[in-house]
Amino acid sequence: MSIEELLAARLRPAFDQVAGGTADPAVRRSQHADYQADGALALARGLGRAPREVAAEVVARADLAGLADLEVVGPGFINITVHTSAVHSLLLKLYADSRHGVPTVAAPQTVLVDYSGPNVAKEMHVGHLRSTVIGDAIVRLLEFQGHHVTRANHLGDWGTPFGMLIEHLVDVGEQEAAHELSVGDLTGFYQAARRKFDGDPDFKRRAQLRVVALQSGDETTRRLWRLLVDESEKYFLSVYSTLDVTLSAADFQGESTYNDELADVVDELSALGLLRESDGALCAFPDGFTGRDGAPMPVIVRKEDGGYNYSATDLAALRRRCRAYERAVYVVGTPQKQHFAMVFAVGVAAGWVQPGQVEHIAFGSILGPDGKMLKTRAGDSVKLSALLDEAVSRAAALAPTPDVAHSVGIGAVKYADLSSDRVKDYVFAWDRALSLTGDSGAYLQYAYARIQSLLAKGGAVEPAFSLDVPSERALALQLLGFPSAVTAAATALQPHRLAGYLHGLATAYSAFYEECPVLRAPTAEIRAGRLGLADLTGRVLTLGLSLLGIRTPTPL
Repeated sequence: MSIEELLAARLRPAFDQVAGGTADPAVRRSQHADYQADGALALARGLGRAPREVAAEVVARADLAGLADLEVVGPGFINITVHTSAVHSLLLKLYADSRHGVPTVAAPQTVLVDYSGPNVAKEMHVGHLRSTVIGDAIVRLLEFQGHHVTRANHLGDWGTPFGMLIEHLVDVGEQEAAHELSVGDLTGFYQAARRKFDGDPDFKRRAQLRVVALQSGDETTRRLWRLLVDESEKYFLSVYSTLDVTLSAADFQGESTYNDELADVVDELSALGLLRESDGALCAFPDGFTGRDGAPMPVIVRKEDGGYNYSATDLAALRRRCRAYERAVYVVGTPQKQHFAMVFAVGVAAGWVQPGQVEHIAFGSILGPDGKMLKTRAGDSVKLSALLDEAVSRAAALAPTPDVAHSVGIGAVKYADLSSDRVKDYVFAWDRALSLTGDSGAYLQYAYARIQSLLAKGGAVEPAFSLDVPSERALALQLLGFPSAVTAAATALQPHRLAGYLHGLATAYSAFYEECPVLRAPTAEIRAGRLGLADLTGRVLTLGLSLLGIRTPTPL
């Protein structure tokens, strides 16, 4: 139980007595006291009474003996000052717990998280960064809570483009194609195939026939398709390894996985009366979705030519997932918001989706310093591998070893993304991402490294904490907020809440370090107490950053 939850639990009986029912104390951190309970204002509105009067009655009824002192201030806020002895006791519990106070959920769920999702035979670009790192942080947070999480990397590995890709593979030869793909030149391979498809009528005809062969199960065509997929997956895994994310080969779930289920999805939706013909195609028209002209918007499930598109694949995936998992989370960019809303609505109408079972975790774009979409100087999408290589190269100026440079560089890129509210666009700038001051991954890693250097000089650390100086107390209270920060980030699927907490922790530690001599403390007891605060801060930073997928190297 976090300190906020403990305070709320101790206050709740008094609030309930005044309310004559249930009432939320609404406890939060405050600049005017350790914590503040704002619940009296809402309770007063419901009772038709003066807020200060309600707050005073709550304080009179509350029993926080041995924990905190209460004071009514302003229009009806209740300031809470936690007893120093209680802070010390709570810190000891946090220190002794390997989870540092973060509880596991009482009822773990089976959860599928769909994220990353690159396309076969295409480079991963900077646009894939957000889905990959946000999804990976969400997975880590949910697993830490105790949920049973399945990662799903929904590869674009099926459809009409593979006719031209396979035919181009045949033209250049299997060995040459495998080499070209293995060195990561997926964009070059795809562009060469597209040029031939657009400019050579004979190649276009052969590519179209190859699509038919692929879909009909032709053995040779399927083998060549598998070569494309295998080589692309090797490239994706190399990027994931560099990025320090937890996706593995076992997590690939391409569009092709659902190919044999598409006809059955159409049959089931048709039997339920959810499909009708429109311009030769079979479409679903979920309620509540209309175009600018007011006409219902379709989800095309089967095309006029009898083929299937990505909507059909997404419906098949949705059906399978809702039958196998209690919850499915889709980490996909905001531009796909309406698409998934419509697909989910069809799933609800079909009876596949239960309330709260599926959720689209949308996110904004990465912008350059000019406020526009991040591009190369030539105007192309930035390759993700190139961005990561540059991050490590730039970080080498701050790091004594290649391993530390990797940790700092990759951590800078991931923190810049995860510290931003995922629903918003954010500006990426190298100077800010790698700054040793301000809100950056390098700043947090530097704080951790300074702690380790201090502990190495300080010797053995005992679980003791000095809390007499204001900056010591401020750091202690920030440490006690860790369980709430993790729970909030995991519950809302918003990693930036944890990132913001960790930045606040590093800032509190910096103030403590500047104001409170540790190795030269006035007494051995104070020295031990300050070393204890530093040690616990380092531990919390390590765990918190690991939940975001960021390493804590030492030393910098």
